Parts: sequence; C-alpha cells; structure tokens
Amino acid sequence: MAQLLHTMFRVADLDKSIAFYTNVLGMKLLRQVENKDYKYTLAFVGYGKENEGHAVIELTYNWGESNYDHGTAFGHIALGVNDIYIACDKIRAAGGKISREPGPVLGGSTHIAFVTDPDGYKVELIQQD
Repeated sequence: MAQLLHTMFRVADLDKSIAFYTNVLGMKLLRQVENKDYKYTLAFVGYGKENEGHAVIELTYNWGESNYDHGTAFGHIALGVNDIYIACDKIRAAGGKISREPGPVLGGSTHIAFVTDPDGYKVELIQQD
C-alpha cells in the first residue's frame, strides 16, 4: 500500500510560516525548493523525512499572493503529544496562539487543544497515552 507523504498549505509569508512550524511546533525544515519560472517556493517541514516513514507539511508560497480562502471543507491537521499541557505552555512561550485550551474533548475523555498557524490553519494537539 502507499504511504501518506505530505499535506500542502498555501501560505502568505513563507518565513513566518517556517518559523511557526519549526520554532513553535518543533518541526525541522527538511528542504526548500524555489521555482523562478513559475514563481513559487516550497518548504517541507516535519518531525522526520518521508523516506523514514513520516508525513510532512508542504508550505507553498506563490510569489505575490497573500490572501487565500480556506473554504469550508478543510478542518485541521493533528499532532500527537506526550503532555498536552506542557506542549501548550511551550507553544505559548514560543509565541504561538492557542485557540482552544487543553482539556477533554466534548463527550469524551481524550485531551485535545488547538493551535492556529500564521495563515489561520488549525493544528489539533492530541494527548497520547
């Protein structure tokens, strides 16, 4: 069967987005590709490389574009964390915006939180036991 490689987000400010995913969420910048002919830059961030079995995020900056409509179909990406409360404290300390404080999901016992990236995309944090 195939492997999930990446999810792509269009971003308005590539440097700001890279800083969020690396400095706030602790991912690594895995590679960056610039295409001068078609005027875009791609940056791949994640906790490990695709060829090591990790899914990553492709940040796509189309030169000169700064406004995107997210639509109503996309919800969020999710990250598993060992301690959601410590993770949220670290995210806050690094300048990240917690848009839903950590706590049990409505109607369940799993603890979750939400973080919003610089372009308004939602990242769910899920407590891993």
